[in-house]
Amino acid sequence: QVQLVESGGGLVQPGGSLRLSCAASGSVFEANAMGWYRQAPGKERELVAFITSGSTNYGDPVKGRFTIARGNAKNTVYLQMNSLKPEDTAVYYCNALMRGFYYWGQGTQVTVSS
Repeated sequence: QVQLVESGGGLVQPGGSLRLSCAASGSVFEANAMGWYRQAPGKERELVAFITSGSTNYGDPVKGRFTIARGNAKNTVYLQMNSLKPEDTAVYYCNALMRGFYYWGQGTQVTVSS
């Protein structure tokens, strides 16, 4: 069974930085794509960023501030978040596409507040 585990969330002041990590276990296959989504209270889940073997894609609200990268270990992905704003406050979910199936992590809370 594929499991995704996120880490790195927390409380940060506006303008600060955080780095989220995600590791997928339970599969011998390399993920075709991995990404991050987020959901704020009362809002729909939205794309933050995803990465494939050949490209990256970012949601408009985070372009220029967030960077997604695959790790050296199989099926790991990171999200470097800089210049954080209060509106970035949300639960961040890791996502992986493997063999035609999407898998989700449990989420990690990011709170941007002074």
